[in-house]
Amino acid sequence: MKNQDINIRDPFVLCEGGVYYMYGTRAANFGIGTGGFDVYVSTDLENWSDPIPCCDTVAAGLNFAANWAPEVHKVGDAYYMFATFTREDCKMRGTFALKADNPKGPFLRHTDVLTPAEWECLDGTLYVAKDGTPYLVFCHEHTQIIDGTVCYVQLSEDLSRPVGEAVTLFRASEPYYADKTEPDVHRVTDAPFFYRTKTGELIMTWSTFVGGKYAVVAVRFKGGELGTEFEHIDPIFRDDGGHCMIFKGLDGKEYMTFHTPNTPGSERPTFRLVTDLGDHIEVEGRA
Repeated sequence: MKNQDINIRDPFVLCEGGVYYMYGTRAANFGIGTGGFDVYVSTDLENWSDPIPCCDTVAAGLNFAANWAPEVHKVGDAYYMFATFTREDCKMRGTFALKADNPKGPFLRHTDVLTPAEWECLDGTLYVAKDGTPYLVFCHEHTQIIDGTVCYVQLSEDLSRPVGEAVTLFRASEPYYADKTEPDVHRVTDAPFFYRTKTGELIMTWSTFVGGKYAVVAVRFKGGELGTEFEHIDPIFRDDGGHCMIFKGLDGKEYMTFHTPNTPGSERPTFRLVTDLGDHIEVEGRA
């Protein structure tokens, strides 16, 4: 399969053992009740295997509505998938973790909901601090609070439960480039992801709408570590593409992948070269 043949949202690439593994939301019906996730395998980011089912959310008791945004991190000898699901008990969305011993799965349920039980949340990503402390960084959805936020919570060492209270970093309306709208207009926060630059700066990309188009935007943390001191920096991509992540390719170059366009039924994974400028990043074909 070619990239243009693959209809997924929220692509996430794990580069492992000389192979690319790409995960994503099955885009049919906007990822609702899809029964799980697939992985696509490649060695060149253009020619991919057919989809390989890697997570059965019916068997995991998680197929009640949303099956969104799987991302896979290798921690120790295991592979952890963090993804968004609708909870059966309250019909609200939250992030759960699943676990496998192989990038192809099967990924089996590892946790209950990791985001705050009373919140509607999505797009949890794993961040491990310099001292080894794991955190889940996620979005508190605009569907519940109008002005969406990005938040974080510490995780236990085995990634099985939250530790302490969640901390809110910022609201979607706060960046200087945010569209100026009425207070009751919903504002989206999606897809936090972390990248450390060649000079040690910590950049967090995320997605929202800028000028009415889905976009990749970013913040830079003070002192190169997750915390409440940071600054919003210039958007990275503003032309109807988002929910990105960054990875180092087999050729040693760094790539950003995201889905575009943000139109149901038309979403495709795209790959852009990343230029690391130390205090910020740029992508090929920036709009």
